Amino acid sequence: MAPTMDKTSTTVRAASLAAAILLSLTPIVAAAESATPDNTARLLAGLPLPSGSQLTSFTQNRSWQRHAKHFDSAWARLEKRQLSKISVWSKEHIPQKEPVVYYMFSGPDFLYANAFFPDAKTYVLSALEPVGPIPSVEGMSSGRLIRELGELQRSVNSVLSYSFFITKKMRYQLRGGHLTGTLPVLYLFIARSGKAIEEVELVRLDDQGRLHAADEKIEGHADDGVKIVLTDPKVGRQTLYYFRTDLSNGGVKKSGFLKFCAGLGRGDSLIKSASYLLHSDYFSQVRDFLLEHSNALVQDDSGIPVRHFKAEDWDLYPFGNYLRPLGIFPGTYQSQLSALYRKHRAGPLEFGIGYRWRPRQSNLLLAVKNTPKTARGE
Repeated sequence: MAPTMDKTSTTVRAASLAAAILLSLTPIVAAAESATPDNTARLLAGLPLPSGSQLTSFTQNRSWQRHAKHFDSAWARLEKRQLSKISVWSKEHIPQKEPVVYYMFSGPDFLYANAFFPDAKTYVLSALEPVGPIPSVEGMSSGRLIRELGELQRSVNSVLSYSFFITKKMRYQLRGGHLTGTLPVLYLFIARSGKAIEEVELVRLDDQGRLHAADEKIEGHADDGVKIVLTDPKVGRQTLYYFRTDLSNGGVKKSGFLKFCAGLGRGDSLIKSASYLLHSDYFSQVRDFLLEHSNALVQDDSGIPVRHFKAEDWDLYPFGNYLRPLGIFPGTYQSQLSALYRKHRAGPLEFGIGYRWRPRQSNLLLAVKNTPKTARGE
């Protein structure tokens, strides 16, 4: 009997020990669950975290606090110089806005999509920059995090200073380190725009424009993307899509990207610092899509050349000053756009935009689709 009792006691003690271990692990699991995408976004953006977040310990680091002060200062300057003025311009000049916004050649620039169209229900951004994995800092040392935050600062410096990303530098920075791809930048801009992240899902787009989970096997061509569900205190729930896709004619021929966009219906569009690609017939399909599916289109001179806007279909409103494009973009001067500026008294532009980012050198064109006469009862 003694050996049996010893065996039973050992079994009881082992079970008790296992229960104790599981009990001790429970707070760790709960803490891990508190590191939500929104918490991560706020940490990257240098914003305060809710009490109880697993990531709060990072905010005690003096280097993170300097990072937070850097972005507090940068955002205050940006708000004064750019964002507040864009908000005023948008409210005054853009007609009743559509629920969908298309921003081709955007990179991770949710910042300006939201500045011009803050009330949209769906944003669709697209470019060649990689999506990257969902950002996670759990298990990262404070020293490693600070190095990653330094790279993040360098990634966004040009868009904060000049309104556009320097593509070569951005692509290099988005591929280095632990926080890679466009997602860390999107997280930063979302958090600093006053929105909260509810859900993040990596997705893929098949050649028919159907959305799939990222780990789902797809036959044929697929574009990588991400779907982010946001909440805005004033607007409510919003959805942001970013797709890594080739927008040239050869790229969209095998991609389902434009089919996906067409399924969302008509919208408003933004084109900015787009390397004048839409001047080329190699990008005519995207150009035609935007002309067909946009009710209002806001662009600098790197967007769709004015010769493609039919007078019977569009009203064109110029703002700022149209100067010759920078020398690194030869053959992109538009005599018709220059004539438009001479013919119409251009409205003032209090903020800088595009490659000529200084306010008195910037240009912006608002193109508004005419209401068909039949719809007006004529």
